[in-house]
Amino acid sequence: MPRLAANLSMMFTEHPFMDRFAAAADAGFQGVEYLFPYEQDPDDIADALKSHGLIQVLFNLPPGNWEAGERGLACLPGRESAFRESVATALAYAERLGCRQLHMMAGACPARTDPAIIEMTYLANLNYAATQARAQGVTILIEPINPIDMPGYFLRSASQAAELIDRVQRVAGDAGVENVALQLDLYHRQMLEGRIADAIDQYLPRSAHVQIAGVPGRHEPNAEGEVNWDWVLQRLDDRGYQGWVGCEYRPARDTDSGLGWTQRWLSGAEGNA
Repeated sequence: MPRLAANLSMMFTEHPFMDRFAAAADAGFQGVEYLFPYEQDPDDIADALKSHGLIQVLFNLPPGNWEAGERGLACLPGRESAFRESVATALAYAERLGCRQLHMMAGACPARTDPAIIEMTYLANLNYAATQARAQGVTILIEPINPIDMPGYFLRSASQAAELIDRVQRVAGDAGVENVALQLDLYHRQMLEGRIADAIDQYLPRSAHVQIAGVPGRHEPNAEGEVNWDWVLQRLDDRGYQGWVGCEYRPARDTDSGLGWTQRWLSGAEGNA
């Protein structure tokens, strides 16, 4: 059965960040994810996880200069040194937090740059990140993001991501980068091209993590939007998915009042833990 993980960058924002771990545990979540932990001391986060019996499921590599518009470094020619530093930083946090999955944000394509060079840079950086992560037992995830939420983002579709995973694995040859997988965000899939059922059937075997959010608005994945998310979660269950489903949404009001949709899945996960 899928297990729900609370995204603490978007959920429980009524509380200071370090208090959100307790709020997630009180709501019944057993796992958490968030965008970036780097403003916090990793020891403090590790203590919060242990105190509340939570698993650190996922977080992102440092994205570069977020305020300046950077959304990841992996596809940016000339930023390889900064990218490698970001890998080292993320792996240090992952080791302290017991996290076994890291999302490598691709970045926005730089203007007036040959697309072939952008792609070659991305593949080289993906290979580097996976090679560094392998010794630590960490999987590097890559995720397509829709152009409405993130204009110009390099990864635009699950098919593109799957092709790039295949290519980096072929290039690595005997060295192997088997620790690369798809992060299947079904909110972005719906925004990009729809056909969520097809995406699950085609890409779930290549995926190590799933994320959801309501469409439109990126609010609760409940019955009020254009997608029947309970049906989607059931389809994941029917396909044998037992991994985490990140709840990467912005509550329409306060977080707790919108959690009714989670009860079937949280109680089921608890019973199967």
